Amino acid sequence: MGFSPQAQNALETTYRRYADMLYRIALSHTERREDAEDAVHDVFIRYLENAPIFADESHEEAWFVRVTINRSLDIVRARGRRSFAELDENTDKPDTDEAGASDILRAVNGLPPKYKSVILLHCLEGKTVESTAMALGLSVSAVKMRLMRGREMLRAKMESEGRAF
Repeated sequence: MGFSPQAQNALETTYRRYADMLYRIALSHTERREDAEDAVHDVFIRYLENAPIFADESHEEAWFVRVTINRSLDIVRARGRRSFAELDENTDKPDTDEAGASDILRAVNGLPPKYKSVILLHCLEGKTVESTAMALGLSVSAVKMRLMRGREMLRAKMESEGRAF
């Protein structure tokens, strides 16, 4: 598949803009580096195959985030249906030093997916409530409610473990 220099430059720019954020989102849902890499790869393949037209940059970002979350959850569901033996006990979860995980990030990863996605996008990625709502296909009030409930769950989890939140 050959691309014109302009198309290749546009693809590289898009990849640089979103790849790191999408990887962090995928890793938080899949909890495996390899699965997160596969998810991001699949998202960019879908982007190339479908060539979606976006109204603006926020719509483009919302598309990438939504597709990444959906693909990550598909990978996790498929993993649950497969039965296999791990080659190495450490392959289940990313190395905490490599992923830069803190106590709070580990607690966030323990949240149900609907709360985890909202917390990750708004609190850790710094997205506005409005852009988080757009990315997840939710209303602004639903995002605010999930943020409130997610924070309550985090606080309870951290306090039960004897950590300050």
